[in-house]
Amino acid sequence: MRYFDNLIVYRRVTQIAFVIFIFLVPALDIFRFDTHTKELIILGHVWGLGLKQNFYADPSVAGAAHVAFHFLFNAVLPWVLVLAVFPLLGYLTGRLFCGWLCPEGAMFELVDFFSLKLLGRRGLYGKKPNDPDVKPGNRFLYGALALATAVALPLIAGIALTGYFIAPKTIWHQISTGDLSFGVKAGITGVTVYMFVTSVLVRHIFCKYICAAGLMQMLFGWISPVSLRVKMDTVRRGECTDCMGCERACFMNVLPRMNKRDISCVNCGACIAACNKELGPGRGLFHFSIGEGCVAPQENCRNLEADSAIPLAERSTGKVINTSNHGQTAQTRSAQRQRDEIHRNQIGSGHRHTRH
Repeated sequence: MRYFDNLIVYRRVTQIAFVIFIFLVPALDIFRFDTHTKELIILGHVWGLGLKQNFYADPSVAGAAHVAFHFLFNAVLPWVLVLAVFPLLGYLTGRLFCGWLCPEGAMFELVDFFSLKLLGRRGLYGKKPNDPDVKPGNRFLYGALALATAVALPLIAGIALTGYFIAPKTIWHQISTGDLSFGVKAGITGVTVYMFVTSVLVRHIFCKYICAAGLMQMLFGWISPVSLRVKMDTVRRGECTDCMGCERACFMNVLPRMNKRDISCVNCGACIAACNKELGPGRGLFHFSIGEGCVAPQENCRNLEADSAIPLAERSTGKVINTSNHGQTAQTRSAQRQRDEIHRNQIGSGHRHTRH
């Protein structure tokens, strides 16, 4: 019986739920800007700046100060709070939003799925070293599903996202009568073109180098001492079967076994699921950790601090080594870290050559 890790199921549920939420936000008047009335609507209420009513009411210094405060509170502060969300998420959870909630990330993974089923690889431009070793499936079936998705998804997304700028009731009325305004046509067309360019031609490159929200999470997650990340249990490194499943499962081209804080990692947990599939449920070598600590079961995280001082080559052989080296000088520990770094690079280079 094929083993499916619950982590994958949970992630798919959160991705789908968040996409539905994003589509429903304007329809429920949670947040949208009506270009016709020039009003910002938040939680069903018009969020006005009040400048029309107050600007000429009191020309004194006190009146001007009141208008300035009103503008700061109603126009500037809300956007500052919105923009602060992603740095805060990055500082606490790394790029968890990218891997578990982001609608674009979910769309890119859906295109990856169809690419694997139709072409046997994720990309359009040839097989990459970390692509899973899968054979194309039923091309007729998956081709039909891909075509239906390519037609329906941009249409649904275009209608839903246009609702952020045109009243959803107006959009549905135009659709029911077949008389679409220029704004609705432009919204659907723009979303369709954007989805095609990003999902077919760019895909995860967008996540790495272009997405502003992703870059903010990346930066603040990198400097944070407490951000969530995926870590390998170095004590049990010798149990690794070198199946490469963790690397092939990663659509961001991260090398999980290097055990480094990689800014491209979106904390999706695909490597955790792949390792559990190889070694058995609950026996995988990867787990989520907070900063340098570990949030996995304690038996899987013991002695990580002591083990970090042991040369990687010796750890991977599974030899019993005296770990009472905490009295080492800083110079000795630095030399060991340099040797570990060289060995990791050699492993990574060897794996890449092997896959080629």
